[in-house]
Amino acid sequence: MRTAKGESRTAALAAIVIMAAISALAEEKNMGVAQPDAKEGSIQGRRIVVSLQDRKLALLKGDKVIKIWDTAVGAESTPSPSGVYSIAILLSQPTYYHSGKVVPPGPSNPLGTRWLGLSIRGFGIHGTNAPGSIGRKASHGCIRMQNRDVEELFTLVKIGDIVEIYSESNFLLAQIFKSDDKKDSSPVLSASSVTAFLANKQVD
Repeated sequence: MRTAKGESRTAALAAIVIMAAISALAEEKNMGVAQPDAKEGSIQGRRIVVSLQDRKLALLKGDKVIKIWDTAVGAESTPSPSGVYSIAILLSQPTYYHSGKVVPPGPSNPLGTRWLGLSIRGFGIHGTNAPGSIGRKASHGCIRMQNRDVEELFTLVKIGDIVEIYSESNFLLAQIFKSDDKKDSSPVLSASSVTAFLANKQVD
């Protein structure tokens, strides 16, 4: 037979268990809210995204696409390297060196008017003396741009900015470059969509 004292003790223990459960749920909820913020912080910086398949380059700041330009990418025999790099050097009116050949700044220079050297040796983003190659697989592995375009990009970036080069299509590229088809000069990506992509989650 239960006593009043026993029932009171049981009720007190039940209350403690309930309060602990409520506290744990509240903590879990708070953690769930904070986690996306931490991940979104990783995409707030300025970065360049290159799609080798689309032969396009986009400049992003956070989840906003600042501008998209057409490019030439590596030829089949000399493909552009995919991966995540950074801008290591910025040169205006660069001199071209290749296999003992030296071409000073000027209209015959294969690098055009600007050189954005990457953290992978020998590769970069640059202008061109062959504007007809833009939109094709035509370079020795670098990312070529029209001189006027690379000059504009040059003013918008700094040493240390991230450069992502993708050889295959993915969700992120589809969100960035599909906007170019609509001629929207400043499309905005969904922060939650980009965060989900970075977390390798499926996005509807």
